[in-house]
Amino acid sequence: MEMKQMQDLLKATDKRRNRFNHQFQRSLRYYKNENDITNRNNGESKLNEHGKDDILRSADNRVSHNFHELLVDQEAGYLTTVPPDIDVQDDSLNDKITDTLGDEFKLRLNQLVVDAANAGVGWLHYWIDDDNQFRYGIVPPSQITPIYSSDLNRKLLAVRRTYQQLNPKTGKQFSIHEYWTDKDCTVFKSERPNYTDLELCEDWFSIYDVSSGAETGTSSKLNHGLGKIPFIPFSKNKYELPDLKKYKGLIDVYDNVYNGFVNDVDDIQQVILILTNYGGESLEEFKKTLKEAHAIKVDNVGGTDKSGVDKLTIDIPVEARNTLLESTKADIFTYGEGIDPADFKNDSNASGTAIKMLYSTLELKAGTTESYFTDSLNTLIRAIMNWMGVSDAYSRSINQTWHRNQVQNDLEKAQTVSQVAQYSSEEAIAKANPIVDDWQQELQDRQDDIVKRDGYDNPDALNSLNGGEDDEPTK
Repeated sequence: MEMKQMQDLLKATDKRRNRFNHQFQRSLRYYKNENDITNRNNGESKLNEHGKDDILRSADNRVSHNFHELLVDQEAGYLTTVPPDIDVQDDSLNDKITDTLGDEFKLRLNQLVVDAANAGVGWLHYWIDDDNQFRYGIVPPSQITPIYSSDLNRKLLAVRRTYQQLNPKTGKQFSIHEYWTDKDCTVFKSERPNYTDLELCEDWFSIYDVSSGAETGTSSKLNHGLGKIPFIPFSKNKYELPDLKKYKGLIDVYDNVYNGFVNDVDDIQQVILILTNYGGESLEEFKKTLKEAHAIKVDNVGGTDKSGVDKLTIDIPVEARNTLLESTKADIFTYGEGIDPADFKNDSNASGTAIKMLYSTLELKAGTTESYFTDSLNTLIRAIMNWMGVSDAYSRSINQTWHRNQVQNDLEKAQTVSQVAQYSSEEAIAKANPIVDDWQQELQDRQDDIVKRDGYDNPDALNSLNGGEDDEPTK
């Protein structure tokens, strides 16, 4: 990538990048419970009983409601608490892939779901470290600007990665621009927004002598040799739109109505007295007399004279506001395709069918996410197999089994298992048992128990757990 070409590319992609990041940062603010209602407080929820210069309306409370984080974390927990099972038709290879993905696989998958919900797409980067080990990590979506082909295949042609670094010599921030292709990565840096000072980072990568392993110099270019662009997008939906767009307006309505309600409650405590023909000399005297004698003096000539004391208060339409809050909250969970936790509180003994109905919208959203994530995860698995030297890495069949983490009626499920136990295999019972987390370990434990109970001289007992196969075929 030549300097002029990189300058043109940066300028050409800036508008799309800025638009994307504005959308992503807005989602992040709502995820952190910094809704628009708190803009005046720099994102912090605050109570302020005397925030406005208005005699009747002085309260200016601003408290945001974290519906967005609840909806996003619901899906992430529902979909990734138990990581998907990977099967490439080879048990030994399955184990090696699982080891390569590591113990943090489900946490990174969870982060990808959160990133995709907030940005519309999450990004994963993989590389081979100095010890020739396969590594991968999650890249903040705000750093990535993909460049796709314009045909129907929409092939990823290159990736621009831009992020900030601190210059320890000057104390100033500067931008690092990485340009990735399927062959190499070139790194540039700049401080000015128009990129007129763009230059290569000549000391970014170290160059080593292959035979001796000694460092021989530095370069701005890395030939990664992975054969693919080592960035994988995990899209949330077809148009890569963040979830917040579906219900942001509803959250804002709820915040406004709720805070208006709180403001009215504060303001109604301020009763304003209207004095007509007060017989005292000053308001200070009025306050003192009212406090000490609990009475005031009013000049009244009788007849149609309306001298006296009236009070000015604020009426609150409680029923109308409660109805609006309940309706808005229901719409947030409906269009956000989530579950209102109050639904479980109201029906703690719900049947299995009722629970499935509660999860129906969340399952719809999670199913869509799973569909897009499956293809992306296949790409990562194929990259791992390619690193392992598997000859058919890009053509081998891959099966993924995703799991769901949801509330269930264990008693009802246990009763169902008990009723069908005599017609089901040991494996099916172990998988369906609500108190079993690892069905394979459960089968092994059952076999161990039979061995301990009946000893090693009872082949029939062991045979029943091994599929009922006899040592000798039946004649």
